[in-house]
Amino acid sequence: MKNSEIWIAFYTILVREIRRFTRIWPQTLLPPAITMSLYFAIFGNFIGDRIGLMDGFSYMQYIVPGLIMMSVITNSYSNVSSSFFSAKFQHSIQELLVSPTPNWVILMGYVLGGVARGLCVGFIVTLLSLFFTQLSIENLFITVLVIFLTAVMFSLGGFVNGIYAKSFDDVSIVPTFILTPLTYLGGVFYSISLLPDFWQGFSLLNPVLYMVNAFRYGILGVSDINVYWALIMVLVFIVVFFWYGLYLLNRGQGIRS
Repeated sequence: MKNSEIWIAFYTILVREIRRFTRIWPQTLLPPAITMSLYFAIFGNFIGDRIGLMDGFSYMQYIVPGLIMMSVITNSYSNVSSSFFSAKFQHSIQELLVSPTPNWVILMGYVLGGVARGLCVGFIVTLLSLFFTQLSIENLFITVLVIFLTAVMFSLGGFVNGIYAKSFDDVSIVPTFILTPLTYLGGVFYSISLLPDFWQGFSLLNPVLYMVNAFRYGILGVSDINVYWALIMVLVFIVVFFWYGLYLLNRGQGIRS
C-alpha cells in the first residue's frame, strides 16, 4: 500500500473506534464519571477528613491522581478488548485481514481508539475532581507523558485480551480478576510508606503502582518510587505488548480457523 492509503486506512479505523464509544456515551463515558464522583464524595469528603494529611496533602488531593489514572486504565483496556472481540464475533475483522491494510495499522487503529476513550474519561474525571478539591500541576510534561503512555500500554493489553477471548465472559475475566486488584493495590488510596517493609517490597511487583505514582508526581510533586524507573517500565511493557499483539495478529490467533 502507498503511504497515503495506509494513512487513510489508519484514520478510518481510528475514527470508527472513536465514533463507537462516543455514539453510546451513556454506556462508555457516563458510568465512570458517576463512579469516580462517588469515590470523591465517599473516600475524599467523608473518610478523608478523618484520615488527615498524607505526604503533606489532604487525602482528597492525594487520591485524585490515582483515581484519574484508574479511570484511564480501565477504560483504555476495556474499550479495545470489547471492540476487537466484537469484530471477531461479528466476523468483520476478516474483512480487514484480507485487505492490503498492514496488520500494524490495524493494531494501532484499535489501540489509539482505546487511548482516545481513556484520555476522554480521564479528562472528564479531572474536571469532576475540581468540584471537590483544588489541583495544581507540578510537572505538565511528566503528567501528559505518563497518562498517554499508560493509556497506550493498557490499550495494547486489551488488544491481546480481545485476541484470546472466545466469549464475552472472557473479555471481563482479566479486568475483574487481575486489573481491578492491581489498581486497588497500586497505591491509589494510600502511600506504600504506610505499609510494613515486607509489603512495601511486595507492592513494588505491581506495575500499576509505578504509573499511579509517576502521575501523582506530575500533579502533586510527590511519589513513593523513582519516576524515571516508572517511565522505563511503561515503555518496556509497551514494546512487549505491541510486539506480542502484532505477532498474534500476524499468526491469526483466535481469528483464523
